[in-house]
Amino acid sequence: MDNQIQKSPFEIKNIRLFIAFRVFFNSRFYYPIFTILFLDFGLTLEQFALLNAAWAASIVLFEVPSGALADTVGRKNLLVLTGILMIIEMALLCFVPRGNAQVLFIVFLANRIISGIAEAAASGADEAIAYDTLKAEGNATEWPRVLEKLMRVQAIAYMAAMSLGAAVYDPALMQTVAGWLGLDLQLTQDITMRFPLFLTLVMAILTLITTLRMQETEKKPAGQCGSDEICSASMITAFKLTLQAGRWILKTPFALVIILTGLLFDNCIRMLVTLGSQYYRMINLPEASFGLISSVMNILGLFIPLLALRMVQKHSPLFNLSVMVGLTLLGLFGISYVWPLIGLLPVVLIRIVMYLLSFFQSHYLNRITNSQLRATVLSFKGLSFNLAYGLIGVLYSLLLAVLRSQVTQTRLTAGGADLENIVFINSLAWFPWYFMATMAAMLVFAHRTLKGSNEYKIVG
Repeated sequence: MDNQIQKSPFEIKNIRLFIAFRVFFNSRFYYPIFTILFLDFGLTLEQFALLNAAWAASIVLFEVPSGALADTVGRKNLLVLTGILMIIEMALLCFVPRGNAQVLFIVFLANRIISGIAEAAASGADEAIAYDTLKAEGNATEWPRVLEKLMRVQAIAYMAAMSLGAAVYDPALMQTVAGWLGLDLQLTQDITMRFPLFLTLVMAILTLITTLRMQETEKKPAGQCGSDEICSASMITAFKLTLQAGRWILKTPFALVIILTGLLFDNCIRMLVTLGSQYYRMINLPEASFGLISSVMNILGLFIPLLALRMVQKHSPLFNLSVMVGLTLLGLFGISYVWPLIGLLPVVLIRIVMYLLSFFQSHYLNRITNSQLRATVLSFKGLSFNLAYGLIGVLYSLLLAVLRSQVTQTRLTAGGADLENIVFINSLAWFPWYFMATMAAMLVFAHRTLKGSNEYKIVG
């Protein structure tokens, strides 16, 4: 046992495979050009918003059952399923023919649903199999080292994937590279737009290979079923736990206000972040720079948590909320002006808010939540955030339809990409007003809900 305790966690096969799985599964080369990829394929902004709503809805529907399935059919089996689903979702985009708008939308819808199911299937199962393996080896106390290594490796992989994905998408840059290599190729956007997808398909294949090499822990996961009745009972129990957490949140005013307030920040800002590549195109940034921008934005994650820590130590939740509201409004109004180049500055502001939100939510929720309910409450928070993201996707698609109709009536000559750009720019002006309206309603609700409570004034 002494030898096992002193054994490095990175000598354990499952730990190395766990880190590899996270890197391969999350290295999505198309992320920096996510929005413009869909638009360049021939989809509209409304369809893009609806597709992301479908993605969020599929995660919401399968998140809870996936946890029960991990404990019933086995964590490894669920991770293998994740790898298979990732290959299918990427193959659909890699080989879908262009030209038929209806076929394109159906294929992309299938991609988004399968992607959501894969996200839900991977959620928790990979971490559970790694931690159980570490515990079986007598190295459970080394888990923080594993997480630290994972975060560093993922950060490097993410920056590489973002930079390379945006670079290979740019036909001008790829044509230059082909010339340097002496290749007689004519590279157009129709060709290069699939390069990030093929790179991600390679990651999907590596993800599946990684999961197939994993080993289930000898000890059966708690609740592993031996019959269909037990499997069903396990999933029913998972749903009951989630409902129990929901009832606790409703009966705990401060927890309810924390989650609802965070939800309003998250759904508005995440919708804008999802549209990032189209916004970058509108402020005259070259496509090859999108990945570099994403990588630089992630550097904020090295500094903002330190700022957030000092804020919770020196200021109350109400003060911290006020700072976030102020930064968010500055960022949203700044983005709505679509300033060339300097339009990046308001994006930095809303990215800072996202980091602050993540820190504050985790700190305040964990401070007041009972340990027996902590994991389920956090899971419930994730479900509610994805549900809200799906709903704003539907609302945004309706807004785009209205704006498109208005633009078509006033600018009869607008069409194609020009029409999409005008509609997109007009839609940005609605975000600050949407946020102000929903946050004002939230503050009125919070004032009534927290009447007689001083939790929102407590520092620390």
